[in-house]
Amino acid sequence: MASNSSDDWRIAIRNFFMLPTKTILDYVIAHEQQRGDFVWLTQPLGGESLARYTWRESLSQARRMASHLQSLGFPPGARIALLSKNCAHAMIAELAIWLAGYTTVSIFPTETAKTIRYVLEHSEASLLFVGKLDTWSEQQSAIEPQLPCITLPLGADCRRADSSSIPGWDQLIAHAAPIDYRPRAPEDLAMLIYTSGSTGTPKGVMHNFNGVTRAAEGISSMLRQGVGADVELRMLSYLPLAHVVERAWVQCTSMIVGDMALYFAETLETFVQDLKRARPTAFLSVPRLWLKFQQGVHTKMSARTLAILLRIPFVGPRIGRKVLTGLGLEHVRMAGSGSAPISAGLLQWYRRLGLNLLEGYGMSEDFAYSNSAAVGGSVPNYVGKALPGVKMKISAEGEILIDSPGKFVGYYKQPELYAVCFDSEGYFCTGDLGELRADGALKITGRKKELFKTGKGKYVTPAPIENLLNQCPLIESSMVSGVGQQAPYAIVVLNEFERAKLAANPVDARTSIGNGLADLLKRVNAELAEYEQLRMLVVSEQPWSIDNGCLTPTLKIKRAHIEQRVAAKVEEWYQNSQQVIWDASA
Repeated sequence: MASNSSDDWRIAIRNFFMLPTKTILDYVIAHEQQRGDFVWLTQPLGGESLARYTWRESLSQARRMASHLQSLGFPPGARIALLSKNCAHAMIAELAIWLAGYTTVSIFPTETAKTIRYVLEHSEASLLFVGKLDTWSEQQSAIEPQLPCITLPLGADCRRADSSSIPGWDQLIAHAAPIDYRPRAPEDLAMLIYTSGSTGTPKGVMHNFNGVTRAAEGISSMLRQGVGADVELRMLSYLPLAHVVERAWVQCTSMIVGDMALYFAETLETFVQDLKRARPTAFLSVPRLWLKFQQGVHTKMSARTLAILLRIPFVGPRIGRKVLTGLGLEHVRMAGSGSAPISAGLLQWYRRLGLNLLEGYGMSEDFAYSNSAAVGGSVPNYVGKALPGVKMKISAEGEILIDSPGKFVGYYKQPELYAVCFDSEGYFCTGDLGELRADGALKITGRKKELFKTGKGKYVTPAPIENLLNQCPLIESSMVSGVGQQAPYAIVVLNEFERAKLAANPVDARTSIGNGLADLLKRVNAELAEYEQLRMLVVSEQPWSIDNGCLTPTLKIKRAHIEQRVAAKVEEWYQNSQQVIWDASA
């Protein structure tokens, strides 16, 4: 390993003259020196087998890989891509990329070969790290023969499409000398975050070290306050590292804090076991997964029975804790939901269990550093006040405008897009619609691009209606549409347990589920303005997934894709007199 004295004087000089520009790498090197034996990463290897990586071991491997990368002769700032599920070496590889003077491009591990090829070509990646993957055989065709690749330890079985082997991490670092630490300039590009593409081709959002560091500093301060100064910070890293929420709130924040222990999930089947091993004190998820956790609980105890028990004095708290223990969340002091709106009913359900579930708001363009309900208390349907250092306003058209310390520095190779996404005062135009309460708390009311006009000339905002629908226990997901029609409609996907009932007993299940959905339609329409009221609910007999193109890798619905899929059926639906329509093509 490089001598500590060499690193010490470099950091000391930099911090003396440029204290405000301390970067995330400076923090990491300080952890290596000051808490080298702290176990930063814990990786399951199957069964009870675990690999634990201290700061010292992590940096030893990162320094050696950085040395190898530099030996390949890439120019400063070269883009190095990562294609892997969350694992310890994905994070260590990012440190190696940064230490070598390069820029990281993370790719969602569930992406198709087409999208992987686009990102690699668009970013002009010089090398690809291939890690833990489920569908490499379908993705490998995206890798051009001339692109150098390296397999991470858990991706050791990955080979190229022509069956040729790919050099492995362990063999490459075995004889590499560790690189000396050279601080990165704050304006150096740290990463490209490619958006998940819910509305079209992914854009490469550029973040420099200054923005990444300032945002992660703010998040780490808020997390420490939320969990408590006397509580050990532990988190499970499982949301895709290619997504800004996991990158900012888990990975980069752990690099700032230094004493946050990160754990990983081995497989979907072992998720609860992995969660119980981690015993997280802070936990992040997305609305779709929070809903799945709830539905899993309701398969063991009916919603009505649980609600009654939770209202009983003295008994309720014990029941709530038992439910949280079954989910592996009993130690969580601060839980967050982001990436998409979460229904007020679901938020309140978790709070009745005793889980402090908070909603937040952020985006790739501000490194997920914008709003959190942890600031100034939490109210359902509000995502909280602006985080420290964030400035916010609402435009005359109702659009949310933000100026954040985590603000990006451009869209890669698309300067024309960057030039038009700020107002005259330098605020980023988010494309989201919202309202600010008198105390500064923000409510998201919709997305500008999702607004559509009915045949009556009225604009409909889908998100609030979808939130009402998604509160129904029968429903996993929904989408409201109806451009140019006399009234909007909604497509709904049943949760997996209702789908199982349907498969086992189609006739009886259709009757009972249909009656439940008809009641839901009546209840929802009673809460809507006349021009918003839904003409019908269409039950999609196929669940939406990443594989069929209906969901992004972060589980957001792809509206344009779904609407295109059903376009030929819409007129037929409107001619049907039924309020609940079953359709296999939806």
